[in-house]
Amino acid sequence: MKIKSIVAGLGLCLVCHSSFATTVGFAQVGSESGWRTSFSESVKAEAKKRGIDLKFSDAQQKQENQIKAVRSFIAQGVDAIIIAPVVETGWTPVLKEAKRARIPVVIVDRNVQVQDESLFVTRIASDFVEEGRKAATWLLSQPQAQKQCNIIELQGTVGATAAIDRAKGFNEVLAKHPQAKIVRSQTAEFTRAKGKEVMESLLKAEQGGKDICALWAHNDEMALGAIQAIKEAGLKPGKDVLVVSVDAVPDYFKAMADGDANATVELNPHLGGPAFDVIEAYLKGKKDTEKLIRTTGDLFLQDTAAAEYEKRRLK
Repeated sequence: MKIKSIVAGLGLCLVCHSSFATTVGFAQVGSESGWRTSFSESVKAEAKKRGIDLKFSDAQQKQENQIKAVRSFIAQGVDAIIIAPVVETGWTPVLKEAKRARIPVVIVDRNVQVQDESLFVTRIASDFVEEGRKAATWLLSQPQAQKQCNIIELQGTVGATAAIDRAKGFNEVLAKHPQAKIVRSQTAEFTRAKGKEVMESLLKAEQGGKDICALWAHNDEMALGAIQAIKEAGLKPGKDVLVVSVDAVPDYFKAMADGDANATVELNPHLGGPAFDVIEAYLKGKKDTEKLIRTTGDLFLQDTAAAEYEKRRLK
């Protein structure tokens, strides 16, 4: 279901916001990937279009920075707060502070674990478990994976919802295919540099990677770094080692078009519109918003990669 239809189903409007002007604080994870940067830029652009005074904070992938930013937003008396949490746990105290200040909070992208769900209005996010399922389903449909298939997994940030749920979805499908197994798994923190570094180490641990069938990365940035490591190990990514990931960033489409990567599941970065719609509705008195608003993305392969790259690279 597309974001627009989901939000429309809530009785909201993506264009009926000309009279809505307010101040919103946005605590972002960081700028660790091309997808994250696109996400931030889309929120900023949407805020500008709507006349919203956006207070933006880049946490540099540290939860303590996010919590400090949220407390600053509360002290400034913003009308609402958006949080894209670094990790799931540790949010209850600061969310209680926002509630006491009567400032609504919308969670976007990753999740928070709290016992009292009244501490936030809603969460708007992709179905990360389904992303993992889609990645595994594609991989295990390939001829190379029909026989023994040893898989290297590059995990996202430890404790992050995307890392937890993508692994869960992938492993659900993997459990039905005994010929395939993950032989090495390690976090690369969602970054390209770490993806290369960790992949180099894991390939060495697997005698140069000659018995590796596939790489499964929790995001495109780690996959792109790993592709370089695979090449430097004397293997051909996309052929000797199948590469499947999540995000659908332009650089990954270029890698697919060049034959160095095979598949990616799209993670839609345009979450600002739905978040601002929820905030506007809440401030106008709508308090019964669903606690989870799901977005979904498609699986992209090499056959459309060149066209998708040209379409997306200048956005």
